[in-house]
Amino acid sequence: MEPKLFMVLLGCKPEGRHTEQHDVFFGIGHSLAELKQDMIGFWPEAKAKLHIDAWREVTAVAGHQLKIVPANKQNDQHVAKLFFINLGGYKKGEFDELHYKMLIVADDLAGATRTAKNTAFYKHTGFEGAVSHIDDKYGVDVDDVFEIADVLPVSVKHKFSVQIMPFSAAVEDGMQLGYMPLSKV
Repeated sequence: MEPKLFMVLLGCKPEGRHTEQHDVFFGIGHSLAELKQDMIGFWPEAKAKLHIDAWREVTAVAGHQLKIVPANKQNDQHVAKLFFINLGGYKKGEFDELHYKMLIVADDLAGATRTAKNTAFYKHTGFEGAVSHIDDKYGVDVDDVFEIADVLPVSVKHKFSVQIMPFSAAVEDGMQLGYMPLSKV
């Protein structure tokens, strides 16, 4: 079995907090269970309270096939990169910041940002004084934008890299949704 890229929505209620909090973990392994210790190390403040709310194997994104290859076998002919974008927005009358997490294949950060800003979420989740945005961005007006290669654990980056190739028949991966304690992984 070949290693795969996993995207995992982790949740917990850290000590002293009133509401559950979430973060997105990316790891490479043969199975979700293989990444359990990496997830715990990713969010040490969560202690034993860490759980999974959603996860997916990432093998296809927007007409591109993703393959995990040894770090020294990266094919530089394909310049496309995989970006994680966390859009944030608001709806009148709701006491919350809504989020929409997405993976985008683009040549660069500007291209990924353009794609994100063309989504229905970005266009329709906000209003004057509370505009939609990209959370956690690195150089963009978005809540968060990361090139996946930058957010993988260092130990993984030394072993693997993500190869992205155009593939028109690529079918987007399914998502597994629902509360799952790490003890059940």
